[in-house]
Amino acid sequence: MQTTTEKRSSTVRRGAAGLAFAAAVAALVAGAASAPAVAADVPPAPSYDFSDCPDIPAGVDAASWKCEVLTATGPLTLGSRSIPELAPMTITHAEGPMPDGSAGQVWGAMRSAPAAVPGGLLGNTADRNATDRNAADHNPLSALSLQPEYGGRSDFYPAGDTMGLFTMRFRVVSPLLPHGCVIGADKPVELHLKRDGDSEWVSKNPPVIKFVAYDDAFTAPAAEGCGPLGKLVNDRFGLPAAAGNAITLNAQYTFKTYDQLPPRA
Repeated sequence: MQTTTEKRSSTVRRGAAGLAFAAAVAALVAGAASAPAVAADVPPAPSYDFSDCPDIPAGVDAASWKCEVLTATGPLTLGSRSIPELAPMTITHAEGPMPDGSAGQVWGAMRSAPAAVPGGLLGNTADRNATDRNAADHNPLSALSLQPEYGGRSDFYPAGDTMGLFTMRFRVVSPLLPHGCVIGADKPVELHLKRDGDSEWVSKNPPVIKFVAYDDAFTAPAAEGCGPLGKLVNDRFGLPAAAGNAITLNAQYTFKTYDQLPPRA
């Protein structure tokens, strides 16, 4: 059973720091797990939750299938607006060989929270002074956030110079907007992530590997479902935008084989 199949602007540098969408985010795993260097200073390994691990196909070898849990964050630019750092995202999926020898993937879940958009709903920060920007950021009515969501398609095996495909939607959150206001509602953002540098082992037990990935060549569609303020939202974001969009994911992931996981109810 395969996973169901549904870009870094000049302002976002490929060396972006931070922690880090699960091996693209499995190509991320598949490529990263080859033989990354071991970190000299090993910080305490984070705690990972495997409760979102999906059921694997019937008839496969549980010891050969891995559930991978990835956490990621980093800067995002959509159109004319930039977020310095997204709220942490957690992505869970499974991968392993099918009985016929082909590569299998099963989607698990994506969890995330809203991240504030500097300048709020009133406008871009680039054309406003610091006092106005601060007021916009703290005005409850004009507050604006973006919440990443799974776009419905994922393929975490490498393809050419990319680590696979991952699609995302971005829910636009504001007291003045309906819940259905989403960038990429009908046509999700397609990310073809590339690795920036080498992967690195953070811990061997449990296995934790970190890496940086980016896409600075994706298209950002217009927001939909935003009610009477739809034009304002798209004007403020400069959407749709065929260029100038970018995301950098500072990520780390862990995994367990299915024979290491507790029995499923």
